[in-house]
Amino acid sequence: MAKRLTIIDFVEQYVSLYAKNPFLWEKNLDTNIWEPTTYEETLRQAKRIAAGLISLGVQKGEKISYLCEGRNLWVIGELGVLYAGAVNVPLSIKLEETNDLVFRVKHSDSKYIITSKFQLPKVRKILSECPMVEKVIVFDHIDDKQDNEIYIDDIMAMGDDLLAKDAELLTQRYSSILPDDYANISYTSGTTADPKGILLTHRNYTANVEQAHSVIGITPNDKMLIILPLDHCFAHVAGFYTMMSYGASIGTVPSGKSGKEALRNIPTSIQEFKPNVMLSVPTLAKSFKKNIETSIKKSGRTIERLYKFALKNAIAYNKEGYNKGTEFVDIFRKPLMLLFDKILFKKVREGLGGQMKFFVGGGALLDIDLQRYYYAIGIPMYQGYGLSEATPIISANSPEKHIFGSSGKVVSPMEIKILDADGIEQPFGSKGEICIKGENVMAGYWKNPKSTADTIINGWLHTGDMGYMLNEEMLYVVGRFKSLLIAADGEKYSPEEIEENLVENSKYIDGVILHNNQDPYTIALITPNKEALYAYAKRHELEPDTKEAKELMLEKLQREVNCYRKGGRLYGAFPERWLPAAVCVLPEPWTEQNHFLNSSMKVVRGRVVETYKNNIEFAYTTEGKNIVNSMNLAAL
Repeated sequence: MAKRLTIIDFVEQYVSLYAKNPFLWEKNLDTNIWEPTTYEETLRQAKRIAAGLISLGVQKGEKISYLCEGRNLWVIGELGVLYAGAVNVPLSIKLEETNDLVFRVKHSDSKYIITSKFQLPKVRKILSECPMVEKVIVFDHIDDKQDNEIYIDDIMAMGDDLLAKDAELLTQRYSSILPDDYANISYTSGTTADPKGILLTHRNYTANVEQAHSVIGITPNDKMLIILPLDHCFAHVAGFYTMMSYGASIGTVPSGKSGKEALRNIPTSIQEFKPNVMLSVPTLAKSFKKNIETSIKKSGRTIERLYKFALKNAIAYNKEGYNKGTEFVDIFRKPLMLLFDKILFKKVREGLGGQMKFFVGGGALLDIDLQRYYYAIGIPMYQGYGLSEATPIISANSPEKHIFGSSGKVVSPMEIKILDADGIEQPFGSKGEICIKGENVMAGYWKNPKSTADTIINGWLHTGDMGYMLNEEMLYVVGRFKSLLIAADGEKYSPEEIEENLVENSKYIDGVILHNNQDPYTIALITPNKEALYAYAKRHELEPDTKEAKELMLEKLQREVNCYRKGGRLYGAFPERWLPAAVCVLPEPWTEQNHFLNSSMKVVRGRVVETYKNNIEFAYTTEGKNIVNSMNLAAL
């Protein structure tokens, strides 16, 4: 049996193996040069911080809230927290509301907060409500430092003093850490109720890295640009620790003063850093594709037509990935594909740095057309699946084993089973709730024994996600097991496939949630693509803000929904009894800012339903069932 490593054991092992390799890369904004920090230097700096934290009074097991943009110091600082035997509580910089921060800091019992100058104003606002916080550690120098604030430089200086006088004190501290000691408390989005603090142990992390090795391989020369938030365990496992275990390196996008500025820095960072691999989510994948196609359009009609033909040819050749080139006609497709790759797709790849081997996709499911697209242009986007409670990786596609549309090969060692609503295990091909058992399963929810007991039953983590196993290896995730809709007659059905289909097949619909809680019929809550609808009105020579135009737009939306009914172009895709009989048009899109999307870019169904409960009630009236109604007109 493999040794149950702590993160400390893990880091010591790989730093000794790859001491001189670069581990962290960061852009020097004065010289515009990406500068490396080696494995041994990373650990040296982390131990200075750890010793400084001990000098400050940090005790083993104490909680430290962590609110900062992605940067080298994020990684080094967290290692410092862990080497001091403390527990890191990573917080999203997207948390704007005071109560969100207050809850997490208080609930976690954090006595210290580590932050940056950009996030410090938020921290200062909440301190009066968090009297247990003793010190705020700031990464950057500021003009108005307050008495309860201390610079990370000063922490390092305190660490240097302790290491000079009694280095054994630090060694004793980190040597006392056990595999089942907590490393992180990772909070859920908490947009429908108080967020839950997911307890992740040292062994959860090291076990999940070992499991990740069973699906994805990296070389010591590979570089990963991390463009996702560092507070999430996906960035920890698939980013920091997996790359470390291969002797590879990571870079972070310069953050700037805001999230928007960081997003603007991504394309430049890709061009300059030239990563070999990146972590991505569907929203970023769509954004990259849109930028590529905008650039192609600007090249003229001839190039655009060539590009579309090349894509069509490559997609036909690649099929579902694993079975590419298996038809007789592929003998003729392959030379064309190789030619177009050389004269066209190679230039497209240069837009993403020119060195990209593949993306690793997480978060919400990546639609199959996007997977086919990226495979065609020569940068596969391998869909994976996981959740924070599993630290997070459960399965992933990879160069060695992939099927478009699947969530990939289940990691090993880990047990998995699919259970129906009665808890009966299902055979291959049958849908049910995905349940897993392994060393990557969280220790539980902090201060929430009831939720822990409801989620981990006899050692099995009940994910709440619906899926099926194609065979012993390959997993398909198809929606939320717990978001099943219930018709008036008691029939249960999953809404996700219908929702995704509506969005994929209509340029006038940006988002859909179906609702039915034993009601007379299903309704659709739709966020419209107003830009497309306004253009549609103008093609009919109507000004979008007129009542006549709005009625026309609503009727167009109704036809988009009706195309799944008898006589429609998509008839037969789903049972008609599951299709929405009424439509609520919502006035605003779903974003992280209005909390309708969580940090993983998944729609928070409960919040949408609660916010628009009046619209839902109205949709069950005679007037509301007609799409042209007062509420829908007002939404446009």
